[in-house]
Amino acid sequence: MGRKSLMAPDQTRLRIEAMEEQRSLRRTQMKQARVDRAAEEQRNISAGNPGDVDFIGLVRRWREEHAGMARPHRHGTAAAVDGGSGKNDNICVCIRKRPLNEKERKKKEHDAVTVLHPTATVHSAKLRVDGIHKYLDHNSFRFDHSFDEDSSTEQVYQYTAQPLVSYVCGGRGVRATVFAYGQTGSGKTHTMSGIQKMVAEDIFSTLEDNVLEDDSCCSCDNTTISIAIFEIYGGRIQDLLNKRNRLKVLEDGRGEVVISGLEEFEASTPEDFLALIEAGQNNRTTHATEANDESSRSHSICQVLFRDSTSRRLKAKLSLVDLAGSERGSDTKSHNRQRRTESSDINTSLLALKECIRAIDGDSRHVPYRQSKLTLILKDSFTSNYARTAMIATLAPGSLSTDHTVNTLRYADRIKEKKIGDSFTPSQRRSPVRQAKSPVRKEIAEEKVHVKEQHDDEIDENISDNILYEDDNNAEEEIQELTKLEEPDDVEASGPTEFDQVVQQLFDEEEQLLSLHMQSIQQNAEYITEENNLLESVQGENVDVDAYALRLAEILQHKTEMIQAVRGRLEPFRELLRKEEELSKKY
Repeated sequence: MGRKSLMAPDQTRLRIEAMEEQRSLRRTQMKQARVDRAAEEQRNISAGNPGDVDFIGLVRRWREEHAGMARPHRHGTAAAVDGGSGKNDNICVCIRKRPLNEKERKKKEHDAVTVLHPTATVHSAKLRVDGIHKYLDHNSFRFDHSFDEDSSTEQVYQYTAQPLVSYVCGGRGVRATVFAYGQTGSGKTHTMSGIQKMVAEDIFSTLEDNVLEDDSCCSCDNTTISIAIFEIYGGRIQDLLNKRNRLKVLEDGRGEVVISGLEEFEASTPEDFLALIEAGQNNRTTHATEANDESSRSHSICQVLFRDSTSRRLKAKLSLVDLAGSERGSDTKSHNRQRRTESSDINTSLLALKECIRAIDGDSRHVPYRQSKLTLILKDSFTSNYARTAMIATLAPGSLSTDHTVNTLRYADRIKEKKIGDSFTPSQRRSPVRQAKSPVRKEIAEEKVHVKEQHDDEIDENISDNILYEDDNNAEEEIQELTKLEEPDDVEASGPTEFDQVVQQLFDEEEQLLSLHMQSIQQNAEYITEENNLLESVQGENVDVDAYALRLAEILQHKTEMIQAVRGRLEPFRELLRKEEELSKKY
């Protein structure tokens, strides 16, 4: 009995010494981890990536694990993705990621997008419920072509627009369209400008090489190239090559869409082509927004028209469309009315564009091209049996833009309706759309974690340095049970809101008010000229005062009616302005 009592203190002392030794070891390991972390942070800064060192490490390890998944690009949309049907699709959807820019580095953002053709993966930075442990949420998408930050514009052109140039140069009434889509500041205009330069070179070289088969085929001998550039801004259409004149969209008796007043300029060389492109680009509407210092606030459309040299008959058309930068509602909360209405009109037209592109790729009998002026103008690109389309979605890689980037990828993915294939294992392949856990289930899961944490070993006080993080699948699955993942705003979430509908009414009412006001001014100018003549007539000889009084009364009556008509249009317009102001606070 006495011997046992003597041994008990020895065992207790040994356990205490073991605990102290373990604590000392942990502190040594943490000290070394902090040193390693600081060294890694300096390496990242030297490499131009000054973001969170823990998340950068998680992304780097993910890329190392999946480095062998990238595949070579191949011509043809079906060939680009293993398991394709092999059919000649009407649309090619690709994405292009740009490098981190200086503005993102100053904000200490890290590169949160990985492109391994044909997939693009967004790594959203997350924290566990304890606020300490870090992990990544991966969203992967597959496309016909995926280009990383090291891919040149020439490569993008080779697999997207170049096949369309050869297609339209064949003539026979074909239509081809190239779209650049993405959030503001993601590189749309940069990509489209480079493509336009290569299009200029290829068109003329292809026409020179073409052998004249029949009158419908395009060659230098029987075809002239004309350029027309216009923008759609705030519901208005403006000619960018003709003093920004206002244009009207009309449909003739055959159902063909005609842009009344649009000027075409002939280009006989690539230099002429590029000079017109530059002139149009310089006249485009841009404004500073919360998301970008200089954002394109209009849809810019460059139409390359292949016409018969003799009859001027249209033989083919290539449309190069640089879409306005998309924004989420949260990015426009502090905008003034002009910025708000711009954003609403942009997002509404982008939704309509997506539906039209999906319709042509899905062989739908009905194409909803009347939903916006953008899709109405591009009607023949959607309804023609010989229409081909390439869409380039541009991505910003910054960690603060991951919600934007996921929205862009969703938009492009739903156009093509392709899902991520077998490039990644099931545990790594995640659907971008998640089901929220019920509040009861969430509370139970949190209680389990709380109980588990009560039994964890003592953690050193230096844990606040946040040097511990996890990247295993079990940790991510546990977090998904604990947290309700909210979907970011999406321009296509549920169709136009009441605010979007009011904005469209506002644009329509503004168009009618401005048109009526302009007519009133022109008519008033004519009346002023006539009144001057009347005054001169009553000051001469043989004055007919009765005729003067009668005509003056008629003029004043007409001017009163004009003022009443303008005022009648002004009141509904002002009411819509008040309604827009109220709804902007709600949405």
